[in-house]
Amino acid sequence: MTNMDLNLTPDERQFRDEVRAWLQANVPKDWESRRATEDMKDRFAFLREWQKKVFQAGWAGIAWPKEFGGRGASLMQQVIFTEEMARATAPPLANVLGLMLIGPTIVNYGTDAQKKRYLANILSADEIWCQGFSEPNAGSDLAGIRTDAHLDGDHYVVNGQKVWTSYGWAADWCALLTRSDPTSAKHHGLTYILVDMKSPGVEVRALRQMTGETEFNELFFRDVRVPIENVLGKVGEGWGVAMGTLMHERATLGAGIQITFKRQFDRLTELSHIIERNGRPAAEDPVIRQKLAQSYIDIEIMRLNQMRSVTRMSQSGVPGPEGSIQKIFWSELNQRFQQVASELLGPYAQLTSGGAIDDGQWAYNYLRSRGNTIEAGTSEIQRNIVGHFVLGLPKSY
Repeated sequence: MTNMDLNLTPDERQFRDEVRAWLQANVPKDWESRRATEDMKDRFAFLREWQKKVFQAGWAGIAWPKEFGGRGASLMQQVIFTEEMARATAPPLANVLGLMLIGPTIVNYGTDAQKKRYLANILSADEIWCQGFSEPNAGSDLAGIRTDAHLDGDHYVVNGQKVWTSYGWAADWCALLTRSDPTSAKHHGLTYILVDMKSPGVEVRALRQMTGETEFNELFFRDVRVPIENVLGKVGEGWGVAMGTLMHERATLGAGIQITFKRQFDRLTELSHIIERNGRPAAEDPVIRQKLAQSYIDIEIMRLNQMRSVTRMSQSGVPGPEGSIQKIFWSELNQRFQQVASELLGPYAQLTSGGAIDDGQWAYNYLRSRGNTIEAGTSEIQRNIVGHFVLGLPKSY
C-alpha cells in the first residue's frame, strides 16, 4: 500500500504562492466570454498570444529541463501548476501537444540539432505541433499502422492517412509514426519522423464534431518528402519513441480536471436553488439531491485517487497504471455528471444562445463529454491495461 502525504513542503507552498500571484495578475478577464462567443480560429489566435505571455514569464514547459528553457519542476510542482491554472480558470496553452507530449519526446530522443531547432519554438508557440498516430484501421491498436515511409536517397517518402488528429488544422509540424519496413509485423519496423505540415502532398481535412467544432482532422500524405535528419530516435525503433510520447500524456492530467469538475459542481449546486422543477427549486427534489450528492462523492474520489497516483509516481519516478485508472474514472464521471446537469437544467440544458445559462456552456459540456471515453485511449483499452498490469489477467489478444 502507498502511503500518501497530502501536505505541501515549505518550498512547494512558496512555488504555489508564486504561481497563484502571477495568475491572479495576468489571467485575461474576458476568457470565459471569448470561449463562448469566438470562433475556433480567433480563439486559437488568442490562446497563442496567451502562451507567449506565459512563456515570457518563464511558466511554459515548467517540467522541461532548465537547459532547454523549462524550470526542471518536480512532479509535485507540475501538479501544483496544473491545479492553479484550473483554479484561476486560466486559458489553456495553445501548443499543448508540443508542450506536454512532443517536446519532452524530443528532449529524450532528439539529436542536439533537433533540440536546438524545435524546442524553443514549441515553448514560445511560434510553431504549433500535432500528433499523427491513429489511423482508420489502427486507432486503439496503434501497432497496426500502415502509413508508409520508404527511403529515397536522403529523404523518406511518406504515403498514408491519419485520423483524429487534434490541432491538425493549426499545426506547423506533425510528430508522425510511420511503418518504414513494410514486411515487418506489429511493433517492429516503425519509424518516428517530424514532418513539416507545409510540405507538398500534405492535406488536412476537417472532422466536424456534434459540438459544431472541427478541432481534430484527417491528414493525408501523398508522396511527402521528409529529410532523413527528421527521424526522431532510431530507424525501425519508432514504437519505443511513441510509447515515450504517450507516457507523458496522462502523468498529471487529472490534477486540473478534478478542480474543473469541482467548480462546475459548485455552479450546478448554485443553479439548483434557482432552476425550478414542478414549481419549487430543483435542490428540493430528493432525486436531484441524491444525484448531486453522488457527483460530489465521485469528484472527491477522483481527487484522492489523483493524490495516490502522484504519491506513487513521486516514489517510483515513472507513471504507473494509475494513469489508466484515472482516465477511465474521470471520463466516465464527466459523462455521468453532465447527464445530471442536463436533468437539473431541463430545457435550458439544450440552449447554446438566446437565453442560454452560462453562455451555453452546459450544452457544450454535455456534447463534448461524449468524446472523453474515446480520446487519449478508449475505455476498452484502458480496462485492458488495468486488467493486465494491475490484476494480472491475460491480455485480450
